[in-house]
Amino acid sequence: MQRTVFTAEHEAFRETVRTFLRKEVEPHHERWEREGVVDRSAWLAAGRQGLLGLAVPEGYGGGGTADFRYSAVLTEEFARAGASGLAIGLHNDIIGPYLTSLGTEEQKRRWLPGFCGGEIITAIAMTEPGAGSDLQGIRTTATDAGDHWVLNGSKTFISNGILADLVIVVARTTPEGGAKGLSLLVVERGMEGFERGRNLDKIGQKAQDTAELFFRDVRVPKENLLGEENGAFLHLMTHLAQERMSIAVAAIAGAEELLEITKAYVTEREAFGRPLAKLQHIRFEIAEMATECAVTRAFLDRCIEEHAAGQLDAVHASMAKWWATELQKRVTDRCLQLHGGYGYMTEYRVAKAFTDGRIQTIYGGTTEIMKEIIGRSLLG
Repeated sequence: MQRTVFTAEHEAFRETVRTFLRKEVEPHHERWEREGVVDRSAWLAAGRQGLLGLAVPEGYGGGGTADFRYSAVLTEEFARAGASGLAIGLHNDIIGPYLTSLGTEEQKRRWLPGFCGGEIITAIAMTEPGAGSDLQGIRTTATDAGDHWVLNGSKTFISNGILADLVIVVARTTPEGGAKGLSLLVVERGMEGFERGRNLDKIGQKAQDTAELFFRDVRVPKENLLGEENGAFLHLMTHLAQERMSIAVAAIAGAEELLEITKAYVTEREAFGRPLAKLQHIRFEIAEMATECAVTRAFLDRCIEEHAAGQLDAVHASMAKWWATELQKRVTDRCLQLHGGYGYMTEYRVAKAFTDGRIQTIYGGTTEIMKEIIGRSLLG
């Protein structure tokens, strides 16, 4: 089916992203996976190309467009290239909105130019060893000490944790406040007491640095409070829909790309004296996956349009997230099966997709959390 969600301007931007991937990412990604981290120069190149801070106002060095469709194009192309190392989606679609919507004028002028230029790499630290999706379980504390906060605690599974120059930390500022006693504090590279643990050894997305972070009596200036004191819960809930949409967009694009790769493989690969594609079972498998992807794509494109217009609600974003990521997991598994033994070899794209994509149903809110959100909206 012909997609109608994008204009000629969006497709021109797509060519810019593809050129960037060919020149700045694809030649280096294998090395990044071995080293467990991308080159900082890649972030600077992305900044020069105008790929960072798409929604940040031009006055701060950004792209000046709130049109989510540009972010969707960027996410789709990175997913199709299998470029999981450079976490631009996290930077642009998850952290960017916090800085632009919650930041004071002084904070915006201090952080956003570097954010858009690639000099400042960002992360958000929410998950703790004993608290994942449950914000009430957060134990990291920030104690009011007059002109600063004293931050203590630890975080884990933090994407961009090794490279990050600026980390938005979710901390408890009111002990008895439950989920409503949390605030967002911005911790910057070099602050005394802020330490990074090991670069975690994941089964996939090897090039994307994911770390443990430790805060020991870190003095965070009062000027680094982002948003309202004790307002983190509301701030986090406000921006989760875009995070989940970004993950969903990557999921369907990844599934579609892997399906194309598999179609080419079964057409060329022979068994029993003829191409695999001539076997009815193989054709049925391809037909089922193509149909599932087409139906999902139609729903996702509608969600992209609604989000770009500011009309997408959290429930439909949750539907998009759980459905698209579970589809990606299912399609990837079936495509690997159709590759036979070759699908288990890391030199084949399907093997990398199998390990890289497995996290999609977990981060940004698990499938189970998404279903709970939807269920509550329907049944109270």
